[in-house]
Amino acid sequence: MSSLRRRKPINESSDSKHNEEEEDEDHDDVDADGDNDVNGKNKKTPSKIKKKRGEKPPKQPKWSCMDTCCWFIGCICIIWWLLLFLYNAMPASFPQYVTEAITGPLPDPPGVKLKKEGLEAKHPVVFVPGIVTGGLELWEGRECAEGLFRKRLWGGTFGEVYKRPLCWVEHMSLDNETGLDPCGIRVRPVSGLVAADYFAPGYFVWAVLIANLARIGYEDKTMYMAAYDWRLSFQNTEVRDQTLSRIKSNIELLVATNGGRKVVVIPHSMGVLYFLHFMKWVEAPAPMGGGGGPDWCSKHIKAVVNIGGPFLGVPKAIAGLFSAEAKDIAVARALAPGFLDNDIFQFQTLQHVMRMSRTWDSTMSMIPRGGNTIWGGLDWSPEEGNSCAKKREKKNETQIADQAGSENAVCKAKSANYGRIISFGKDAAEAPSSDIERIDFRGAIKGHSAANTTCRDVWTEYHDMGFAGIKAVAEYKTYTADSLVDLLHFVAPKMMARGTAHFSYGVADNLDDPQYKHYKYWSNPLETRLPNAPDMEIYSLYGVGLPTERAYVYKLSPHAECSIPFKIDTSADDEDTCLRDGVYSVDGDETVPVLSAGFMCAKGWRGKTRFNPSGIRTYIREYNHLPPANLLEGRGTLSGAHVDIMGNFALIEDVIRIAAGASGEELGGDQVYSKIFNWSEKINLRLDEEIPVHSSR
Repeated sequence: MSSLRRRKPINESSDSKHNEEEEDEDHDDVDADGDNDVNGKNKKTPSKIKKKRGEKPPKQPKWSCMDTCCWFIGCICIIWWLLLFLYNAMPASFPQYVTEAITGPLPDPPGVKLKKEGLEAKHPVVFVPGIVTGGLELWEGRECAEGLFRKRLWGGTFGEVYKRPLCWVEHMSLDNETGLDPCGIRVRPVSGLVAADYFAPGYFVWAVLIANLARIGYEDKTMYMAAYDWRLSFQNTEVRDQTLSRIKSNIELLVATNGGRKVVVIPHSMGVLYFLHFMKWVEAPAPMGGGGGPDWCSKHIKAVVNIGGPFLGVPKAIAGLFSAEAKDIAVARALAPGFLDNDIFQFQTLQHVMRMSRTWDSTMSMIPRGGNTIWGGLDWSPEEGNSCAKKREKKNETQIADQAGSENAVCKAKSANYGRIISFGKDAAEAPSSDIERIDFRGAIKGHSAANTTCRDVWTEYHDMGFAGIKAVAEYKTYTADSLVDLLHFVAPKMMARGTAHFSYGVADNLDDPQYKHYKYWSNPLETRLPNAPDMEIYSLYGVGLPTERAYVYKLSPHAECSIPFKIDTSADDEDTCLRDGVYSVDGDETVPVLSAGFMCAKGWRGKTRFNPSGIRTYIREYNHLPPANLLEGRGTLSGAHVDIMGNFALIEDVIRIAAGASGEELGGDQVYSKIFNWSEKINLRLDEEIPVHSSR
């Protein structure tokens, strides 16, 4: 008789079953014979047994917001560096080969094209970068910045932003009283062409223009990057770093070593205002000025080719100073409510951005200038009747002409009140001025707030206002260019005390008044004269065809005790008046409205005026924005955007021709797509030297 194999009983006692469950919990693996019952079915796994008994699974480790942020940024950095590595590893001709396979042969770069025409390097070139595009490096810092000597804190990889954010903010901030270095910290501008050729790896600023100039023979000895610390007020760059003196010496050296040929100066963005200041400084007597004499510019400068110049300021600067945001930031806040207002990297993001940027005096150079005379009042603006509809194709021009009367009537009926640069609520932005009840905020008694004790180290000047002061600002309802300066004095008195010592925002009645010899007026084209240089030329090159911020609809923040008390109201929309996400838009390059970029060359300096007594010839060259045809084009060669325009082939060709000796007339004179001349005519600005007659509009 064969031996029988002993089986486990089908019905087990509760004690034995309990023991078996305990045994299963202690061991991960179970013997094969013990895994099956009589019917051949699998027993319940330990997890199922525990679930049946109601036992809780072991607790999982918590995933904090800090972990999420670090993981997210780490992934972005890894992907970025991986793509950058692959891009650098591939053959140099591969991107061009792929692009040409899809789109066909690419046009020659401007430098190659013009070299074939026989153009050669002639006039030395000076580049003047704008705000934020120039690199800054550390020369002395606190203990938290150990190991960063001469490493870039601004520009490059921006690695220190997420590695040690509070330390980075501390070192990028200036002293709130002096506008200069805090004690124990020295951050200085990077020198040479590398200071602003790329803002970050793969993101060009001046690199494309430099490369194309090199193709016709330019090199380091005929090009100079006038790098400066863009955080400082213009005069303080001389006080601390002697930057203006260095620019003067380098221009003189370029002229002397290139056969006496005058330089072509190419400022971009805020660099336009900085070089306006320089032209007055270099001719003014020492010690306030450079002592070059009244004919220095005439002897050394052939042309000033301004790119994207905010001659009269930008409304975007107001939004940045008032609430540390612009349209992009406001939309991001709306998509992720509370994200930017909460602790990220252990600090409240926007509050620290505001605290840092309000120590940068340069930001106040771009507050709108000219008041209501230039930017309009409660019921008018130069851009009145502007339509935000997309441009029609040429085939529809006849139809547009037939309907011009009716369309103009509709646009006029629904025109935005662009003169109201800040409004609290859409109703205040749209209502007739006679229907708006306003309570003047000037002189209002500021209240008290517990913010200084509850908000840790995110102090801003809003905390000194208290709830009473915040309420007074909102009850004024709407602000024009005339009242904006007073508004900033009210909400940020320490910042504006420094700012108004270095910059001015009005229109001069009498330019012979001795007060206008002070350096605070030198970067305001409405309160100073151009140099006596009749042979010099001034160009204004800028992009058009992009919605550009012009006015804002605001609302009060519900948590004003610790957060910034005002926010752009992204719920405010009206396509008929170009209002989207709480921002009214006009034509421009996404940053500088056409009015600011073009007015001085279109009217203020056109011909002999009191602002241009020697009759320097001025030209406007606009570049209509066209987006890239495909992703392989990168940022595009026909872009009109504020920074991307530096890679616009048409603009680069114009710049190279000027550097090679061409005049404005040889370029073809003005090239205009916008309504800048029509808008300029609506501005009632006195251009002769007669004593003004004051009148109310």
